[in-house]
Amino acid sequence: MAVQSRVAAVTGANKGIGLAIVRQLALQYPKSPLKSGPFLIYLTARSEERGAEAVKTLESDQQLKDAKVLVQDGGNTTIKFYALDISQTKSIQDFSAFLKKEHPDGLDIVINNAGIMFDGIAMQGFDANVVKETLQTNYYGTLEATRDLLPLLREGGRMVNVSSMAGKLNKYSDEIRNAFIQAAKTDVPAVTALMEKFKAAVAEGKEKQAGFPSAAYAVSKAGETAFTKAIAMEEAKRDRGVLVNACCPGYVKTDMTKGGGAKTPDQGAQTPVMLALHDIGGKTGGFWQSEREIEW
Repeated sequence: MAVQSRVAAVTGANKGIGLAIVRQLALQYPKSPLKSGPFLIYLTARSEERGAEAVKTLESDQQLKDAKVLVQDGGNTTIKFYALDISQTKSIQDFSAFLKKEHPDGLDIVINNAGIMFDGIAMQGFDANVVKETLQTNYYGTLEATRDLLPLLREGGRMVNVSSMAGKLNKYSDEIRNAFIQAAKTDVPAVTALMEKFKAAVAEGKEKQAGFPSAAYAVSKAGETAFTKAIAMEEAKRDRGVLVNACCPGYVKTDMTKGGGAKTPDQGAQTPVMLALHDIGGKTGGFWQSEREIEW
């Protein structure tokens, strides 16, 4: 039997958790159940310059050199950069068309990590524009990337959406919490309707009365977890053995948390990488943190 080569794509991977995910995929692949032949990882980011820099950083990474996992050091793995801005439809379509052409047999892993946060942990600078921009990337951009890249996964592939504990449902009125749970069990348009309801409430300055927190990032991530569950349900009906999960990396020290955070990026990468590479008992549609499934 021919040795199957493996292909992964990681979005928002030029720094922080995304970069650590690429590093950990390379480090953990040789001992993972997925291990087969050569492993190609596409590290994607918006900026050509920062993306190329990130690949260089990994190629000279001491941990990777010591483990001899990259092709240049005698290993299986190659890391390539591709420019991708998930807030732009055309950028997602270009990436998807490129992958289809380069890898007609399909991909094994997609990890959607790209995301933005304007309002920070302190929730400063919250207004209708911040909400629109945040949802455009974190919700609509991730949804579009998921929709476009999911069909490219071959049987038994893995889709991992890096969401957040900020999107847990304990900050909402009972009505909105139940609406999220119902929407996730219904379909993606039901989830999108909730995002639009939030956007409209913010525009009127009435999001609190409507049962939402005044936090664009948190609501965008609740939406991401919800649509991931809805898509996992759809995908399960296709019977391809593709597992679709959402996870929270934990509170990680990155630019996004302004250096706050208890975990290193490599520790934050463990759960997404486990969901991508390791045996998770065929679970799909879950929300995971600290390498286990938790209540959303």
